[in-house]
Amino acid sequence: MSSVRASVIRSLLSVACCLLPVACKAPDPSVVQLPNAPAAQAGKKDEPPVALNPDIPIEYPKALYQQGIEGRVLLKLWVDSTGKLDDDSTKVAESSGYPAFDSAAVASVDYLRFAPGRRNGAAIGMSFTQPIVFRHPQRAGVTP
Repeated sequence: MSSVRASVIRSLLSVACCLLPVACKAPDPSVVQLPNAPAAQAGKKDEPPVALNPDIPIEYPKALYQQGIEGRVLLKLWVDSTGKLDDDSTKVAESSGYPAFDSAAVASVDYLRFAPGRRNGAAIGMSFTQPIVFRHPQRAGVTP
């Protein structure tokens, strides 16, 4: 595996691990937090896109909310060098196991805003993964 690819994978994993989801208070639009910019590491050449709007409204599927079901969807996204998401490139990289969660996560893409990824300080288009976590406020916070 090339060192650039390994660096990108490490960057994406560090972003994914920094997510702090916010509990939904009702089955109506809920809030999911995206990570702030990760601290730059010395010698790191590629930096993944950074969320500009960490609080996004996502509709928690009513039937799953009523049953207290939680889940996590991993989306694969593409952001161009201006930070614009390419909606057509959005894919579910890892399903929650619940089609309703997967659909709600994909539908939220229209509300996501990112600063572009960077290579050696220059803005570039980049593919990355973005977790969307559905947490029920009455559960212990354990996702399947």
